[in-house]
Amino acid sequence: MKTISNQLIIVSALILAFTSCKEEMGKINDRLSAVEVLIEPADAKSVVLLPEPTATLYFEWEPCKVEDSGTALYQIVFDKADGNFSNPVYVTNSDNNGYRNYVTITHKQMNKIAKTMGIGPSATGTLKWTVFSTKGLQSMKATRENTIAITRLAGFDDEDIPIDLFVTGEASEGGTDLSKAHKMKAIAAGEFEVYTKLSAGKPFYFVSDTKGSPAQFSTAGGLVMKDGTATVAADGVYRIKLDFTTGACTYTLVTRIGLFFSPDNKILFDLPYAGYGVFQAKNQTVTFKQESWGRDERYKFRMFMKENGGADAEKELEWATLNPTDARPTASSPPSYYYLNLIDNLTQWDNKWKLMGDFDDVPATYTIYLQADQPYTHSIAK
Repeated sequence: MKTISNQLIIVSALILAFTSCKEEMGKINDRLSAVEVLIEPADAKSVVLLPEPTATLYFEWEPCKVEDSGTALYQIVFDKADGNFSNPVYVTNSDNNGYRNYVTITHKQMNKIAKTMGIGPSATGTLKWTVFSTKGLQSMKATRENTIAITRLAGFDDEDIPIDLFVTGEASEGGTDLSKAHKMKAIAAGEFEVYTKLSAGKPFYFVSDTKGSPAQFSTAGGLVMKDGTATVAADGVYRIKLDFTTGACTYTLVTRIGLFFSPDNKILFDLPYAGYGVFQAKNQTVTFKQESWGRDERYKFRMFMKENGGADAEKELEWATLNPTDARPTASSPPSYYYLNLIDNLTQWDNKWKLMGDFDDVPATYTIYLQADQPYTHSIAK
């Protein structure tokens, strides 16, 4: 009996040892070390933010060491110059959802980060950044913290950004009659756009309302500013973009919009500017092209523009489908069938619409609406 008891004790001990061994073999050691080197930007670097949409700031650090197989994830963290990162102002993953040891942040986003830290428009202030590495449930702060001096964009604080914006003044379509000011389209928070006609050499400006004593804004040197007036060098239709978050503005001269007929691979006719963001061609006829499989009716629009207020070379863009389709519309098709999307990838067949059969060799009015209070769209009517 004593022998049996001893054998049971030995077997139990072996089972426990085997089980413990299996648990250790299956357990992942997710310990990692902290990032030790911050590469770019160098400590105490100064950066003047730019209003261009493509402007970016690159951050990089040396990867941390991980004891076992696998990789660490990274987050870049920003704080005030006197902060300790216990309550950071801004946190974001590195590129590739945190797997890269670098991240690219737009100047526009850096401007927002600096604003959160209390740095005013056009002012310079210092912030600092570091990196947290994580693996499993563990997270470690880098051993280094770098400072960076940021000169903010000449944008506006949130309370000074208008909700609505209009073009008015002697050079504008509505003249000095404030009630006839041309409303701009809000394309993002603090960003406005308009297609409007301006007269050369005459003043115009932007207002936040069409009644009372609205806030007034103007542009100069590529920047938006309070009060004042602006002028353009040539008569024409302009696409004006104002970004109050960065203080940037652009003027692009629209020289032509035409109906592009895909079967013939050419523009059949132009749509002259009719006013207040509307381009319209009346009494125009499109004859569908006869193919072996039937009548081809595919179309879109081409727009020609000169950036930098008309100083640059002419470039060609497409007003194409926002919602791709390969079907002819009917009288009951939703309005979204006709919505427009501006692209720079010019092709003969992609991103096109189809004309209803009723318009084959029939005079019609073709209209493009680039207006504030509706999606950019177009219509075709007899």
